[in-house]
Amino acid sequence: MFQPTPHNTASTRPLTIVIVGGVAGGASAAARARRLNEQARIILIEKDHDVSFANCGLPYYIGGEITDRNKLLVATPQKFREWFNIDVRTHQEVKSIDAGRKVVEIHERDTGKTYEESYDKLILSPGASPIVPPLEGVKSRNVFTLRNLADTDAIKACIDGDGAGTGAGGGGGEKAKKRNAVVIGAGFIGLEMVEMLHRRGMHISLVEMQPQVLPPLDREMARIVEGELEKHGVELHLGNGLKSLETAGELVTQVVLADETRLAADLVIMAIGVRPNVSLATAIGLELGKTGGIAVNEFMQTSAPDIYAVGDAVEYRHGVADMLMRVPLAGPANRAGRIAGEHAAVGQAPPMQAVLGTAIVRIFDKVAAVTGCNDRCNAMTGRKARSVWVPANDHASYYPGAKEMLVKLIYDPETNRVIGAQIVGGPGVDKRIDVIATTIRFGGTVEDLTSLDLAYAPPFSSAKDPVHMAGFVAENDLRELCAVTRPDAVEAMEPNVQVVDVRTASEWDAGHLDRATHIPLPELRQRMGELDPTRPVVTICRGGQRGYLAARILKQNSFADVSNMTGGMLLWNILEKSATATSRA
Repeated sequence: MFQPTPHNTASTRPLTIVIVGGVAGGASAAARARRLNEQARIILIEKDHDVSFANCGLPYYIGGEITDRNKLLVATPQKFREWFNIDVRTHQEVKSIDAGRKVVEIHERDTGKTYEESYDKLILSPGASPIVPPLEGVKSRNVFTLRNLADTDAIKACIDGDGAGTGAGGGGGEKAKKRNAVVIGAGFIGLEMVEMLHRRGMHISLVEMQPQVLPPLDREMARIVEGELEKHGVELHLGNGLKSLETAGELVTQVVLADETRLAADLVIMAIGVRPNVSLATAIGLELGKTGGIAVNEFMQTSAPDIYAVGDAVEYRHGVADMLMRVPLAGPANRAGRIAGEHAAVGQAPPMQAVLGTAIVRIFDKVAAVTGCNDRCNAMTGRKARSVWVPANDHASYYPGAKEMLVKLIYDPETNRVIGAQIVGGPGVDKRIDVIATTIRFGGTVEDLTSLDLAYAPPFSSAKDPVHMAGFVAENDLRELCAVTRPDAVEAMEPNVQVVDVRTASEWDAGHLDRATHIPLPELRQRMGELDPTRPVVTICRGGQRGYLAARILKQNSFADVSNMTGGMLLWNILEKSATATSRA
């Protein structure tokens, strides 16, 4: 059994661990180091006022869902001192590192004084900074980024109209209530801010340079999110970047896009993305990775073994793509901080495991989640992945209130391993993405998904959970019981391919593919003579289940080449809308 032992030092003096930066990575490192080494001298340097706060909760305080600001404070300097005997120094900034002497130079922001502090082990947790384009007017009083509690207070003050705001680079807010908000960037933070600003009664224009929201999602899944945004009156400007800002005095009044569209703006949120803070690392020659993050080993040690790095500034190995990349998420930052703190304190620790980029966001009445590799990731790595789309209810359909989610499961047909998933729906999306992420983490296969022993009761799930259903469909594909065909491939197929729609008459009348033949499922056995068994057949229904049943009937009646359109007309309609939106962009 692992029993941590503190480092031996050349003298009797205690080990000194200096941690640069708090929040997720640095605070976790400090607490873990103390729990494993009571004798160590631990110093945490944080340039801002708050050393450990819930940065993922900031938008919800702005929107009013979280009403008590103090709830955002995970641990105060006082708590660190009293609980952990950690020397926390806020409003102080490490300006330079002398790795040879093992000394950091610290600037006291309140007094202007500078002093040195020696270390045995140094942990860098500098985080990442919001990307702010170098445009005229970007430092106006109503232009903001969201990185810390000070930013949060400024945005909230601007909306409330109490004049306490500070923009991306400057001064105070305005007294008038704000009506038009422009959010630049449709990633996780951007979408959270859209919902919260909408909750505060503002009209939102969402600008994204990419042709879709939420780039980690594949296009068709993102389209569902876009539909939810449009349903709530959010004005989408996709595939259209920021060109300039028009100002009047100290305020931005209009945001000008690349295509010259002008958007009225009382408030502008810059949520373009983040870049790692690596200036301290590069100044002393620490190795950087290809994506610009600090290179670390499995114990979070940098190229200088007595210096560790954690959080948004480092590169992590991706568990599916098997490459190093930056993953600026709270989960990996916390885990990395724990490992670095332990290794710095006692000289050993469990290794940092690869990450999957598992993430989730709520957008009004929808929830979108992702884990593992998406289509772009698989294309980049050259993996010939396959996908199925499965609509399923979050709980038993006969129990009141069931909501549909669409599960996209991505798997490797050579190994049968699950390599990615995306889910968009309502309640229960979080549970399913976590189950699939866990399966991926342990190298699980499609068959493993089908055999998971999951909790079931009508208010919570179905006996065949959406995770099971996705596994069943993928397994049928892999076992050649029923091959799947993407909807966007059907209309491009040769005229020789027979497309059979097995939905009801009312569903057919509501919309169908021009080339399809309509044979409702209950009539298929009697009307098989209308089809040619020597020609390929693709079956279609609303979501895939009836199409699968039809395909099995045909395959057992001398039809050799039969596939089912995965996701059915539900997915086809999403893809059709996606193509239309892309052509407009």
